Amino acid sequence: MNHLALITKTRSLIAAGDIAGAESALTELADTEGDQALMVVLDQLEPKDILAVMREYDPSRESVVSLLVTPEQFAHAIVIEKRYKDLTHTHLRGMVNSIVFREDADPVAFLTAVGDLEGGSEAMANYFAEKWARIESFARTGNFDTVEEDGEMLSEAALLASAYASPKLSLEEVADQDWMELAWRMRYECPDLFTETLLVLRAKARAHDLGLEEEDEDGEEVDNRVETGDTDRGGSTPAARDDEEESAI
Repeated sequence: MNHLALITKTRSLIAAGDIAGAESALTELADTEGDQALMVVLDQLEPKDILAVMREYDPSRESVVSLLVTPEQFAHAIVIEKRYKDLTHTHLRGMVNSIVFREDADPVAFLTAVGDLEGGSEAMANYFAEKWARIESFARTGNFDTVEEDGEMLSEAALLASAYASPKLSLEEVADQDWMELAWRMRYECPDLFTETLLVLRAKARAHDLGLEEEDEDGEEVDNRVETGDTDRGGSTPAARDDEEESAI
């Protein structure tokens, strides 16, 4: 099968919700023609299609797409992940961990690519949504233990001023290939992205406390996300909408 035919087949399978079938078709290409051939195809797929496959896999179950996706492809995909109705962000965390911490990856390259895109800090805020208090503590004290946090948040100016503080914890102490290691790398290796992410987390918390609906970049309520209520890893994932996802990148 030529590459154009494979791209058409992959898109059709994703649109039909057959993510496992799409991933299998891409894996077959890598097996028969090599990783470079698959990378050429990935470069021609739209971010929403790459995302549809990536988010169905996590560190417990590898995908050839997750193993070969570039930092730029990864970044363009995760900034539109918010359009899925995954309020737990389980798929986002699994996807990020499986790619940023894959064996040959440079985590900073992936985080830098995310930070370079509009919406990157919001994607990372969604990743850390359930860990906001511990991320605040980490920003204030250098530790993740919330008992050391006195309840006062750093002002934005103080937060920016502390961006280049020396670590209290070593990377080895937090190397869990999960949220703590990611937070550590962001604070000390991508401090601008860490600061922006924390500010987004605070804004989301304020909006939640005020009972405000989440708004998109244009100030409109977010009611156009892709319905994935029945999504499960390896199961059916409805196709992402074309125009709306592309408008986010």
